[in-house]
Amino acid sequence: MALSLNADSQPMMEMNTTPLIDVMLVLLIMFIITIPIATHQVPIDLPGKSAPVIGPLSPVKNKVVLTSDDRILWNGTEVTREGLAATIDQSLLLNPEPELQFEPAEAASYDASAKVLRTIRQSGATKFGFVGNERFREFESGPKGVNAMVSAN
Repeated sequence: MALSLNADSQPMMEMNTTPLIDVMLVLLIMFIITIPIATHQVPIDLPGKSAPVIGPLSPVKNKVVLTSDDRILWNGTEVTREGLAATIDQSLLLNPEPELQFEPAEAASYDASAKVLRTIRQSGATKFGFVGNERFREFESGPKGVNAMVSAN
């Protein structure tokens, strides 16, 4: 295949389309970039903030009170330390495990409080809390004699 020259020697009258195609591609890319992305929205009715909470509405709570004369009360009924351990063991068999709340009186002895806490700990209760701590928020609101001991030192 040899190169053949046109015998007419006339200029070619065809337009060079390469620059036109380049400009069109640049414009096409610019338009694609500037067009916002179309998001597909599916309307879903979501619950508002006032939707009711699903779950146990009134969880079981058992209250252990240590009185000022070192008596132990289980939900208002007096029990011994051994009876407290047996009662806690029975309550732990319930599903879900009930919350155990401990409320010592201000004048209850430290020894009795420690023994009740040891009994609760040995029972294996996992949902445990103290009730009535807000009355001890200020140091001055403690039982009589505490301020005298602190000021004497």
